[in-house]
Amino acid sequence: GFLIWPVKGQLTSRFGNRNGRHHDGIDIGARKGTLVVAAADGKVMFSGWGPTGYGLMVIIRHKHNLTTVYAHNAHIHVRKNQTVKRGQKIASVGNTGRSSGPHLHFEVRNDSHPMNPLNYLPNK
Repeated sequence: GFLIWPVKGQLTSRFGNRNGRHHDGIDIGARKGTLVVAAADGKVMFSGWGPTGYGLMVIIRHKHNLTTVYAHNAHIHVRKNQTVKRGQKIASVGNTGRSSGPHLHFEVRNDSHPMNPLNYLPNK
């Protein structure tokens, strides 16, 4: 896969149709405070409180027009325009925004289209 797993945890929700709504990413359940890392080298485009429901989030732009989104964090350790390396700590898992428990909501977008992150990640 082009990306590495952004957090160690259990896949709790997949990409695609969920209760009649489209889930634009995957959810990875992990304990609050678990390290969240950049899935690939890139540049931070957004860091802070995201749109409704996303809570504290980070968006990173990578090559090949890919961006990754990391939502519901407890803390963020990077700022906008910062360059990050694959595997670098960017946040810690939390429960901010519309969230049913501590987890990372992770999205991969090509241009702005949501893609299935599992297609970019190594098999667990």
